[in-house]
Amino acid sequence: MARGWESKSVESQMETSQEDKKASSKRITPEAAAALRRKETLLLARARLQQQMQASLHPRHLEMLQNALADLEKQLAELGTSEGAKVPVVL
Repeated sequence: MARGWESKSVESQMETSQEDKKASSKRITPEAAAALRRKETLLLARARLQQQMQASLHPRHLEMLQNALADLEKQLAELGTSEGAKVPVVL
């Protein structure tokens, strides 16, 4: 009974190892990685601004946050059009 469980564990480990090898064989270019990091940073900043907007009570502070959010949206739109739909992959 224990041997059957062990063999399944080994099989699972082998499958995981093969999946890791496949994932690491598809590498993205440094430029694409930088673009992805930039996009993730902008998305996190947008989420933070939206959270601050919900908590904001002062109209001027809210206006400032809205302007910052509009700027982030513009940057995200520029990233989306400059990157295209595909991320370059280095094999």
